[in-house]
Amino acid sequence: MSAVLDPATDALLAQIRAAGGKPLWEMAVEDVRARITASSEMLAGTLVEVGSVVDRTIQAGGHSIPLRVYTPSGEPSATLPMVMYFHGGGFVAGSIDTHAPVARYLCQNANAIVVAVGYRKSPEHRFPAAIEDALAAVDWATANGRDIGGDGTRLAVAGDSAGGNLAAVVAQLSKARGGPRLALQALFYPVVDFTLASSPSRIQFGGGDFFLSNQDMEWFRELYLTDPSQASDPRVSPLLASDMTGLPPALIVAAGCDVLLDEGRAYADRLRAAGVPVEYRCFDGTIHAFMSFTGAIPMGREALSLAASRLRLALHDNRV
Repeated sequence: MSAVLDPATDALLAQIRAAGGKPLWEMAVEDVRARITASSEMLAGTLVEVGSVVDRTIQAGGHSIPLRVYTPSGEPSATLPMVMYFHGGGFVAGSIDTHAPVARYLCQNANAIVVAVGYRKSPEHRFPAAIEDALAAVDWATANGRDIGGDGTRLAVAGDSAGGNLAAVVAQLSKARGGPRLALQALFYPVVDFTLASSPSRIQFGGGDFFLSNQDMEWFRELYLTDPSQASDPRVSPLLASDMTGLPPALIVAAGCDVLLDEGRAYADRLRAAGVPVEYRCFDGTIHAFMSFTGAIPMGREALSLAASRLRLALHDNRV
């Protein structure tokens, strides 16, 4: 692993250091949410135009789940494939608003309807609330996709960080429940092992100089789980699942200077060992969440382009 930063990432980290402020793990939850919202707006870059954006809600388990439905512009089709997108933010922060730039890009460039899911967050709603909402949204899209112009038989899941965790877990649980069949799981620097206390990437990049720290991860875990023993549940740590055979093909995008680097690579290795087609791509010299920072880190747009192309291939050509 190399700690050599690409110039754009280095410049962004210098700006963050110059701005000062407490680390996430020392802040109140509402302040963390406000900071992530502000930084997402500031660093997102130019928004991609899409055909339409519609907010709606679905009901599941006695509560409402907000969805944002992005439809690409272009020639109308009878139905389009769908991508269920789960945002990052440590299960505590982030929203369908903060990750709208990512959803817009994937929608237009994968030529697919993207359904962004506003799942319940911690600490108000701890594990397994987010997973229940993610599954409910996928079930809804499978059964009711035609209501939004979507094809429930051509479906992928995608997400970044905590959302990558949810996408991976949904893929595993969908297989266990006998459906729906997913064309691709696109996981962007996912957290897949909450039992992990130390690894080479956590040692090298977790001290606080590379955006996401080990203490931030511990804070997110404490807010997400009601009991530390839950960390070994595969629905929390999908890397610990006993059987990965039969899972959908995967694209895993990693950042070379990220505390989560090792576990993302380990997940790719586990999938390959189980016979699952995997494309693993590490963007060296950049940090966690870089795909949301395309206004400051050009490699983020390169990674988004890769993700959109693979989603398009999987959903339109049925291959990766």
